[in-house]
Amino acid sequence: MKGIVFTEFLEMVESSFGLEIADNIIENSNLPSEGIYTSVGTYDFNEMVSLITSLSSEVNLPVDDLIYTFGLYLFNSLGQAHPEVIKSYSSPLSMLYSIEDHIHVHVKKLYPDAELPTFKILEKTDTSISMIYSSSRGLYRLAHGLIEKTFEHFNSSAVISYELLKEDGSEVKFDVVQNGK
Repeated sequence: MKGIVFTEFLEMVESSFGLEIADNIIENSNLPSEGIYTSVGTYDFNEMVSLITSLSSEVNLPVDDLIYTFGLYLFNSLGQAHPEVIKSYSSPLSMLYSIEDHIHVHVKKLYPDAELPTFKILEKTDTSISMIYSSSRGLYRLAHGLIEKTFEHFNSSAVISYELLKEDGSEVKFDVVQNGK
């Protein structure tokens, strides 16, 4: 997993829960990297699992809720780092529709060894999109947060529902219906 995900996660923890909590989860997670990350480095996904699990214990919130919250946070961070990507879209649905063909292509140019989830579009209308999220990591709640924040960025909102197609969350169907335009 790319280091930028780790650095942004720890920044979210620090800004939301404080430096002491961030230090505690690093200390309690028994990390091969010792919690020292660079945005361009690549780290074992199990380190993220350890950090999230430790944070969940530390702040007494469910892991899935923390992953979702991180998705909300990550959208803004990625948007600030790469505003040119977001600026090329005029609506949240057009942005979601282009995840595979444009956004992930851009990410792969920056991080050639990044292991990205896939989003297969099943159906798209002027006000809705239905897609399948696939990833062995099962971070569909992160995707949920990113999708929600996409609508917020465009001063819009949507009803976002999802159905686990595989119990481990490695394949999830998202149905997104925009509220107004």
